Amino acid sequence: MSTQPRCVQVLNGALAEIFERRDDVILLGEDLLDPYGGAFKVSEGLSDRWPDRVLTTPISEASLFGVAAGMALRGQRPILEIMFGDFIALGFDQIVNGIAKFREMFDDQVAVPLVVRTPMGGRRGYGPTHSQSLEKLLMGVPGICVVATSECHDLRGLLVNAVDDDRPVFFVENKLMYGRPHRRPVGGYVEELRVVETDTRYPALTFSGSEFEGGAATIVTYGGMLPIVLEAATELILEHEVFCEVVALSQLLPLDLDPVLESVARTGACITAEEGGRTGGVGAEIAARVQEAAWGDLRRPVQRVAAADGVIPAARELENQALPGVHDVVEAVTAVVGVHR
Repeated sequence: MSTQPRCVQVLNGALAEIFERRDDVILLGEDLLDPYGGAFKVSEGLSDRWPDRVLTTPISEASLFGVAAGMALRGQRPILEIMFGDFIALGFDQIVNGIAKFREMFDDQVAVPLVVRTPMGGRRGYGPTHSQSLEKLLMGVPGICVVATSECHDLRGLLVNAVDDDRPVFFVENKLMYGRPHRRPVGGYVEELRVVETDTRYPALTFSGSEFEGGAATIVTYGGMLPIVLEAATELILEHEVFCEVVALSQLLPLDLDPVLESVARTGACITAEEGGRTGGVGAEIAARVQEAAWGDLRRPVQRVAAADGVIPAARELENQALPGVHDVVEAVTAVVGVHR
């Protein structure tokens, strides 16, 4: 049995630590009060300890974004939990035309230190309006920061840093991650893969099965796709003797491209993997920038693995067909490196 805490426990502990350390933090969102403790239980126990600082709200996301923005402008550090990432669309006017713009519109005389925590992703049978990965919509909004967490990133550190950030931070948590062990590197390794971590506010992790020597391709991913990509990387080693590097970003906006370019310089090939839709996706932005900045390092154009464009079905078999899996990543890598399956 794993001795590692589950990711939901780490996030819950981080929130408690933040509440103890800062008296300007307010948590607000739908169904947060105990004994329910939020749809995914990240806020469990907090309202009993801080009843005046955990606010349960009506179902009105547009209003919630406005209230949270007002709190931030008045000097508080609100953490807004949006129950499902799909529902950020309901607050997009507040995000695009207010939260993202206030600081620049008022010549840096105000700040909006707001953290929006929200779960993204499918694979739970929740259907078309509760299973999307909408990071690509947020990446088109200048003036905000987008952070995507994974089970291998330092969840506590990411959340603490997000609350301390003076920018509006959208803190994306994958749904499947909550119940999984927090697989932090131990002695520089996650299982058999060597890992290095950037020294940044929102670090990127780079994994290698060959001690960063002789890698055939770089796979760039984030969030809930990381465990799928790591499984694919292991299969590529065992079944094809193909060694890849995997770069797991946490900061998507502003895009943290340095670890990607460093890896591509070693491997000469790049594949992006995301759970969001292919058209206009995170991978499309990464591909464009890598080809602009590292064309001389690439043997072939950047390849993309993503969800099919369209709704995400609730039926498990159909959902699996719509979302990218291990075989999709393996096929993309073998095509790029010229391995015949």
